[in-house]
Amino acid sequence: MSTAPQTTMPDTATPDTGALEAWFADHIPGRHGRLALERFAGGQSNPTFRIRSEAGTYVLRRKPLGEVLPSAHAVDREFRVLAALQGTGVPVPPVHALCTDPAVFGSMFYVMDFVPGRIFWDPRLPDLTPAERGAIFSSMNDAIARIHALDPDAIGLGDHGRRGNYVERQIARWTRQYRASETVANPAMERLIQWLPEHVPAEDDTRLVHGDYRLDNVIIHPTEPRVVAVLDWELSTLGNPLADFAYHMMTWRIAPGLFRGLAGTDFAAAGIPDERAYLEMWLARTGVAPSPSWDVYVVLSLFRLAAILQGIARRALDGTAANADAEEVGRKAVPLAELAWSFAEKTR
Repeated sequence: MSTAPQTTMPDTATPDTGALEAWFADHIPGRHGRLALERFAGGQSNPTFRIRSEAGTYVLRRKPLGEVLPSAHAVDREFRVLAALQGTGVPVPPVHALCTDPAVFGSMFYVMDFVPGRIFWDPRLPDLTPAERGAIFSSMNDAIARIHALDPDAIGLGDHGRRGNYVERQIARWTRQYRASETVANPAMERLIQWLPEHVPAEDDTRLVHGDYRLDNVIIHPTEPRVVAVLDWELSTLGNPLADFAYHMMTWRIAPGLFRGLAGTDFAAAGIPDERAYLEMWLARTGVAPSPSWDVYVVLSLFRLAAILQGIARRALDGTAANADAEEVGRKAVPLAELAWSFAEKTR
């Protein structure tokens, strides 16, 4: 079990905190004085810091230093979504301000409240009871269903992404991202790049989608088995809720040793709903109709994850990765692509 979030030593690559302290004084209410920074461990995306001041404890998320892939690490989009979700019933941290001036802290960042709680990296939740596991998965299911139930126009996010052809655009986007970060041969990705455009599902509903909804992207209450905050909204957009939920549910198809998976779990003994039960729970909560193309959505999800991990591999090679284990994580792009292709072959 990991209590959220663990910290490392302060980031030695950050600028002097004097400019940040001046910015805090101008943009975050309260008397802050000197700021104490610690970088959170874990994660491969945007470097994230806990900031303690006289007025309270905050979290700062910024883009990585150096060059990044186009459209990646969009902390400004993340800030906008978090601000729009305040008061909607979706559990998110209160946000304070966005800074687009890289002179303040090296790159664009935003500041939100620190939410106490736990983050679990292993979806099997080995240190919890079956009842606690079941309650956490039910709460996760409820939180993402709340996201997909929202009317984007009603919360000011009607222009948060393009409408229509979401799956086609996802295939094109992650193909581009993969091409921009290739480091080694990956024949399975080449097959998927050809296969996916030929198997686009018919559904084209448009809702707000999180884009990266996983157990380790939510905070669980310190003592209760429920979600108190959904984090990491940088990939959020307007899109197909079935595709978004399939990305969350690909965990059920991945072996634990490959990438935080549940494949092979004795679900009844563990207290965790199996894939069908968890999907039906979400369908009932959202009113979305079941799709005959569910496996295609899962293949697309695994393809996306492989492309994301390939981006991490590229950043590790370039020396701009956000975490020390980026090289090891990036190497999993090839086996994940092979897993995706194995499911694609079965859908023929």
